[in-house]
Formats: sequence, C-alpha cells, structure tokens
Amino acid sequence: MTDHDPSAATHSEPLAKAIGERYLTYALSTIMHRALPDARDGLKPVHRRILYAMRELKLSPSGGFRKSAKISGDVMGNYHPHGDGAIYDAMARLAQDFAMRYPLVDGQGNFGNIDGDNPAASRYTEARLTAAAELLMEGLAENAVDFRPNYDGTLDEPAVLPAAFPNLLANGSSGIAVGMATNIPPHNLDELIAGCLAMIKKPEIEDDALVDLIPGPDFPTGGMLVEPRDSIADSYRTGRGSFRLRARWDVEDLGRGQWQIVVTEIPYQVQKSKLIERLAELIQTKKVPALADVRDESTEDVRIILEPKVRTIDPEMLIGMLYRNSDLEVRFSLNMNVLIDGRVPKVCSLKEVLRAFLDHRRDVLCRRSMHRLDKIAHRLEVLNGYITAYLNLDRVIEIIRHEDEPKPALMAENWAVTDGDRVFLTEVQAEAILNMRLRSLRRLEEMELRNERDALIAEREDLTFLLASEPEQWKRISVQLKDVQKQFGKASKGGARRTGFAEAGDVEEVPIEAMIEREPITVICSKMGWIRAMKGHQALDAEVKFKDGDTGRFVFHAETTDRILLIGSNGRVYTLLGANLPGGRGMGEPVRLMVDLPNEADITDLVLYRAGEKYLMASTDGDGFVAPAEELLAQTRTGKQVLNVRGEAKAAVCRKVSGDHVAVVGQNRKLLIFPLDELPEMGRGKGVRLQKYKDGGLVDATTFALADGLSWKDPAGRTRTEMVLDEWLAKRAAAGRMAPRGFPRDNKFN
Repeated sequence: MTDHDPSAATHSEPLAKAIGERYLTYALSTIMHRALPDARDGLKPVHRRILYAMRELKLSPSGGFRKSAKISGDVMGNYHPHGDGAIYDAMARLAQDFAMRYPLVDGQGNFGNIDGDNPAASRYTEARLTAAAELLMEGLAENAVDFRPNYDGTLDEPAVLPAAFPNLLANGSSGIAVGMATNIPPHNLDELIAGCLAMIKKPEIEDDALVDLIPGPDFPTGGMLVEPRDSIADSYRTGRGSFRLRARWDVEDLGRGQWQIVVTEIPYQVQKSKLIERLAELIQTKKVPALADVRDESTEDVRIILEPKVRTIDPEMLIGMLYRNSDLEVRFSLNMNVLIDGRVPKVCSLKEVLRAFLDHRRDVLCRRSMHRLDKIAHRLEVLNGYITAYLNLDRVIEIIRHEDEPKPALMAENWAVTDGDRVFLTEVQAEAILNMRLRSLRRLEEMELRNERDALIAEREDLTFLLASEPEQWKRISVQLKDVQKQFGKASKGGARRTGFAEAGDVEEVPIEAMIEREPITVICSKMGWIRAMKGHQALDAEVKFKDGDTGRFVFHAETTDRILLIGSNGRVYTLLGANLPGGRGMGEPVRLMVDLPNEADITDLVLYRAGEKYLMASTDGDGFVAPAEELLAQTRTGKQVLNVRGEAKAAVCRKVSGDHVAVVGQNRKLLIFPLDELPEMGRGKGVRLQKYKDGGLVDATTFALADGLSWKDPAGRTRTEMVLDEWLAKRAAAGRMAPRGFPRDNKFN
C-alpha cells in the first residue's frame, strides 16, 4: 500500500457552483466561437477559417479548383478542431446561390439544391474562392487585422477579416447560442453601400432616411415582401421584428377560359420538395377544395404549376387560400444579435451594424497605411543605399574586391553624396549593396531608382496626410466602397434586387361556394354511420343497398357546396363538406374516418347548415337552449363542443327552430308545451330545464307555431294535427301531462 500523495487530493465544491461555472464557460464558448457572427466581417469562426484556409491553399477565383475533402481536412487540421462533416456542411452553404445572396465559395459538383437535397460527399466536389470572398480578405498580408495562435499554437489565424463590404447584412446569418439566438436576412449590396456612403456623409443620419436607401431584405430566392414600411422601419430601428415573404406567381392563360397559376419564386429557406408535398396534402385532404392539381415543372428555374378545380374562381382568392395553408407565405424573423468588436453580444439596429462595419473599415485603412509606411521606410533606406553606391561606384567595387569582410568596411566608410553631404551606410544598405547584381550597374538603373524614390516619397507624404486627417480617411473609404459597388452593384450580373415589394392585402375568407363546382347530391347515412353522396337529387324513398345488418337512417337532398352538421351524442358538433363525401357507387365510408367522433358516441342528427337559422339543442336530462347555426360550425376534425352533457346524459335533439312554442315529450309519455321565448339563446352550455321528470328522461322536442297546431306522424305515416293544446300549455320546467290519444308509441314527433 502506497503512502497518500497530498498533490493527488481531490477538490470539493458544491455541485451547483461547479455546474454553474462549467456551464457558463460552455455558454460563453458557444456565444463567442460558434453561434454569433462578428459585426465587422459578418462571419462565424468556422466560415472565417474556411476562407482563410482556402486562401492559404491559393484557391483564387481565377485559379484551379481543389477537392472539398482537402479543404475541409486542412481547415480541421490547422484551424478548426471539430468534425470534418460540420466543416464541409458550412463550406457547402457558402457555395449555395439559393442560400447566399453573394456566395463566398465557387463550387464545382453537387452542392445541394433548393429541393432540400444534401450536397455530394466532399470527395466528389471541388471548390475555390469567389471574387466576393477575395474582397473580404483584401489586406490580410498588410497587417490589416490582428492574428491569434490557432488551437495548438503552431500557426496563426486572423481574429477577423478586413471585409471590404458589409457581409453581415449582405449575406445574412443565423445561429442558436445558449440563451440567445441570431437571425439576419440577406440584403442587396448596392443598397447597403448606398447606406454606408450616406452614413459617412452624415454620421447622425436618421433611421427612416436609412430605410429609404435600404428598404428591406433582398433574398437570393426572390419572392415578394409584403411587410408594411412602418413595420420594416421599426424592425431595423430595434433590431427585432419579422418580414412577411410571399412566393412570386403569375396567371398563365391556356385559352378557352382555361388558366393556371405558375409560381416562379418561392420564399427564402423553403424547400421546394416540402412545399409541393404540402400542396399535394392540401389537395388530398380537400382543405383547399378549389385546388385540383400541383405539378413541379422546374429545371434550373422554379416553375410550380397550380391547377384550379373551378375556372370561375378568382386566382387571387385561390392563392390567398394557399398563403394561409402552405409555405407560399412565410414570416422571416429578424434578430440582429451580433458580436461587437468580437467580444460583446448585442442586439443592434441597422444603423449600429453599419457603424460597426464602417469603424472596422477605418481601422483597417489606418493599419494598412501604417504597414505601407513601414514598407516605404524600409524601401527608401535600401534605395538611398543603392544611390550612394552609384555615386561612389569605383570605391564600392574596390572595397568588395580587396576587403575580406566588405560589409563592415562599407559601413565604416564615410560616403560622399550630392551637395557635399557625407553619410554612413546602415547594415541594411550594406547588405543590399552586396546582394546587388552586376547587370544592375547601369546608368539607366540609377535613374529608375531615383524615380522610384521620388514616387515613394510622394506616397509617404500622401499616407502621412491620410493618417492625420479623419475626413480624408472617410473620403478614401468612400472611394473603396464605390469600387465594390461598381463590381457588385445593381448594374453587375446578379446585382439587381431580386425581392420585390407589394401590398399585403389581407387574405379574405373565401366562401366555400367559390371554390367548389356546385352540383346537386343526395346524402345517405346508415344507422351504423356509413355515409355517401349520390350524384343528383334522387328520390328520397328510392331503394338503397346497405351492408348486412345495416339500414338507412338519414337521407336528404343537398349540394356539393353545402356544409353538413353532424351532432354527436357527446354534445359535440362536427362539420362535413358535401364535396368531400365519398361517392355513391359503393356503400360509402364510415363517418368516423372523416371526423373524430368517439366510438362510444352515436350520431344524434345530421342537418344541413344554413346561415341565420337557429337550432333547439336538448339533452336526455331535459336541459336545452337555442343555438345560432353559426355557433355550430367546426373548423377541425375534432368538432366543437356545443351542448354540455354529464354522466349518462346524451345529446338527444338538434331541431331547426320555427314557430313560437316548444313541445317536449319524455320517456313517461308526458307532453309539455311552453313559449319559445322562455329558452335562452347560447353558443355553448348545459342550457336550462325544459321538462321535469321523476324517472326517465327527455325523448324528443320540437318547435311549432301554436296557431297552426302540433303535428306528428302516426304509425301509418299519416300526419295528425292537434289544434286544442290548452291542456298541455304550462311554464317551462313543468312535468307536463300525458300525450294525446294517437301519439306515436316511440314518443317521437317525426
């Protein structure tokens, strides 16, 4: 047994503190190094490292391509110690022209498509940088930005790129960190530079003036922005908001009154294959009955064909329904949460993001100018040494020929120069003279050196003036931005704005009649709940076949545009559409496949919906009320709870209201008649007591005009009417009296 080693002792601390500290470290790492982009160059570390590694591989826009596997391998090995799959996915996105407004990688091979297909494996694809990516890295060799050691300290990588244009807004960004997220849409570079130039000219420019120059996002997939200008301005002012984006479409005339809708641009980040699946689902479920078919005729361009079922419907109405029910309209959220100076996460306004970029450009300009001044100083030192050597060429040759150590001798000599001045050579000058080629000892070379020296002195004066004058710096930055604008602006290929603007025009609720061909049908429903719709208005007493052990229960005339209310014994009302009912060739389909009617619930009634009508709703407990027809309509398969029932009670009656009195009969065959106005009108509830029972419950209820008498059908099918009803008239909730002679034995009025 070994002695206890104090150095190996474990450190104890509370679990909450240990987890808190470690999770905070993880959260900061995620925020700083993975999820949030830098406001200066608009890049996350992985994208910055990909571009820098490609630059190190000399993959310029005019050069050759290299295998993506080589690129992602170099990025992983040198700068980004994470999975090569994640690196390749990030690189592939930089090459997708449907994801990036200004792609930073030029891909060769399958880099995915707008359908949502994944890129080919990295061993099959090749890539190189684009001109836009080169602009982001312009000045890296001129000390434009700080460098930091890579993860293992063997190499250096840039902490940020010089960024000659506002890439954060030009290409957008999205990411989810710990406790915060970012989502920035792409914008048009021509408009962004116009905004930058306006800010340089007037630093205190108002947000509204900035929105005049940058009216909204410009998505690579185009589409139509239907967000009001005030809302866009507010989003840019606060850094948070959203934009309504719609597909772009046209109506194609096919002649003879035929037409179809052609969708040519779909919203940003919507996968075309998923969109078409959703549209096909709308056809299958008949959620948009006016849509007959959807076809994808896309090649390189998007072309989705939408065929209407009814040619009389307005195309605006049809597309409006599709906006509601599919991704032909989306909301793109704006959350400009970015890293300021690479350190502080902040939700910025449009103005603040542009200011961060411009301040970075000024810093880059000053650093590049300082670097150039250092280079000029070094070159002038060498040139002065050369010129001194030319003025004393014979003595220089003599020292080189006869001295064993010519360098110290050259430095020790006091050399004569023009105007009688004398100078000593520095070590740099002596070394440069010794490395001079013999063929350079020409008179012409001396003149070229003097010209170069004069040019460098003039450049040094220009740079010194630039560094001393802030207005001159902004003037120089403006010139640089205008050069970028000329290269990538609206006049360049692909530089014009792709996303248009339009008025939203709130989508109105389309009447069902406008979407369906109106045709007569005969609705038949059996006792077991099998429903079908025969074409045309068949005779209601015609013989119809049913499954073994099943018989008919409901049969009535309707139209395909009608909505049919199914009242369940559970008190819920379900809505069926005439056009969606199965055809009448077979036995139909169980109604439970169309609505979510529980197995323990039965069908109480099946009625045609008519706006403005009212219905008497009653339960077997003897409670009820009057409900407007509009309150019975359900929007979903699950129906709408209208009559509240408890325990063993069930919904017993749903009868259209007509007349001025209510007649109620119970299992005890007692009949009660009272005025209709004693019942409340409700949209949902238990209702009030209609009739009082000692045992049993309510069987049937109806409404009628007292002056016309109370009618019912006798067993032979003849209609009988009782005109003298004083015996049964009483207040609501009374017990009633025995029904008149000849009243049906099943206690039903019909």
